Amino acid sequence: MATDPPVPTSGLVLAAGAGRRFGGPKALARTSAGAPWLALAVRALVEGGCREVVVALGAAADEAAPLVPPGVVIVRVDDWTTGMAASLRAGLGALASGTSSAVVVLPVDTPEVSPAAVARLARRAAPDALAQATYDGAPGHPVLLGRAHWAPLAASVRGDIGARPYLIAQDAELVECGDLWSGRDHDTR
Repeated sequence: MATDPPVPTSGLVLAAGAGRRFGGPKALARTSAGAPWLALAVRALVEGGCREVVVALGAAADEAAPLVPPGVVIVRVDDWTTGMAASLRAGLGALASGTSSAVVVLPVDTPEVSPAAVARLARRAAPDALAQATYDGAPGHPVLLGRAHWAPLAASVRGDIGARPYLIAQDAELVECGDLWSGRDHDTR
């Protein structure tokens, strides 16, 4: 188990998309050994120090919900067809009523993510924190968003354009994690 972050930190798994390039909703994907990607993402967040986890589901939500581990909050993203931004807004909206000062955001298509990468970001948690994992200098996931950034970020994202422009504009801290795992996401099978 990772060292707890300095402030209460939540995790958010983005898993609402249809996975058109992938060939189906990634929320239903499993490893070759049969482990659901959803469960792996939740485990990485919890083992990385997130005290609560929210999963944003949209496409195939009814089929994906049973793959979410017990105790995890599921947020249904009704407007998931409008793009990834809808998932981010829905997840941040669900977390806004809680007490966490920061959230570590992870897309479901990173099943090999190391809990150590999550912990490396979570250790930077603060209400005004903003950090992004990098892999040999290339931006990737997870991303840490302090509570002060939730509303402005949610207002800035559109369609399939996620947090990247906001992270650049706000000069997010870049946190090298290439020593922990590849940073690879799975856009295709």
